[in-house]
Amino acid sequence: DRSPVTHHDDEAFLRNARSARLDLECVYGDGPIGNPFLFSRKDPAKMLLGLNDRGDGEDLPRNQEGIALVGDPRQDVHLLISQMHVAMLKAHNRLVDRLREDGVSEADLVAEARRALTWHYQWAMLFDFLPATIGEERTRKLLKDGPRFFQPTGTIAIPFEFADAAYRFGHSQMRQAYRVQRGGDDLTLFPDLIGFRPVSSDRVIDWSLLFDVPGEPRAARSRPIDGCLAEPLLKLPVDITGELDDQDFQSLAVRDLQRGVATGLPSGEAVATLVGEEPLLRDEVGLGEFDWSGETPLWYYLLKEAEVREGGERLGPVGSLIVGEVLLAILDGDPESFRSVDRSWRPTLPSRIPDRFGLADLLLPSEPPIHG
Repeated sequence: DRSPVTHHDDEAFLRNARSARLDLECVYGDGPIGNPFLFSRKDPAKMLLGLNDRGDGEDLPRNQEGIALVGDPRQDVHLLISQMHVAMLKAHNRLVDRLREDGVSEADLVAEARRALTWHYQWAMLFDFLPATIGEERTRKLLKDGPRFFQPTGTIAIPFEFADAAYRFGHSQMRQAYRVQRGGDDLTLFPDLIGFRPVSSDRVIDWSLLFDVPGEPRAARSRPIDGCLAEPLLKLPVDITGELDDQDFQSLAVRDLQRGVATGLPSGEAVATLVGEEPLLRDEVGLGEFDWSGETPLWYYLLKEAEVREGGERLGPVGSLIVGEVLLAILDGDPESFRSVDRSWRPTLPSRIPDRFGLADLLLPSEPPIHG
């Protein structure tokens, strides 16, 4: 759904703007036939990279006005997202080289590289991102027993409780400033790291500063999940919001709360009761000091649940249930995911920790590649 935050059509008519799959659609768009501008003319099997001021392929491809050529324009909203997108483009290109060495035909290179990258991404989401987000034990139980509540049949529609509340927990984790290169200065999220413009060489992210890598100093941590947002998110730049009639909507918190109102989300207490969890006490939510007398908006409730029940280290029981069950159902409902095609499949790209392939291994590849 891409309707404005201040207005929505009837819920029954809302549609997902992107596919309900973890298939890297934002990277590949409609593929080399539908979106040929995403691919290199010199080597049509490879993704096109943008060149920075040093001539290095470390940016998104852009048109002459600096607008990114990507499958989803939200991938260029700030540097952290756009550089992660670049890392995925480069990972695809490395896979193309590897598949050529393995004798895969030119006609099949894009499809085979996309499948390989997508499966490695899905694996990292399931066995790296999810345990870090909901906890190791909850992940193990979910994989063993399957979802209890979200068991869709047919075409999967992303629940509002996921898209407009639970999966927005990351807004709370964003820091006010980031250091993107060793020896560099701390840069504020906005305006220093705003997207929608070419990325210079001094803004190319060293991912070992943000992900733990063996042999490197411990990476910087995200903010704890709690009921607060970093200051730059409370006054978003006009490049992101556009011109506003109501200046309250400069705040990402206001936008997230309004989104829940617009889609008619239930309260956090109601969802907790439904799934058999003890709701947070009024004092634990802490809205009484703001003269709030009703139940708690779901998005804010899940942030406070993480803070109160898990010390901000991971989502609490209700947030974990929503995020875990929906992500697993998306994977299991995708006929092309590794879990649907071949559950015996294991990552063939190298990992720094044996048998622990994760997101950092996609963003910071180790060499030489391991051929499976």
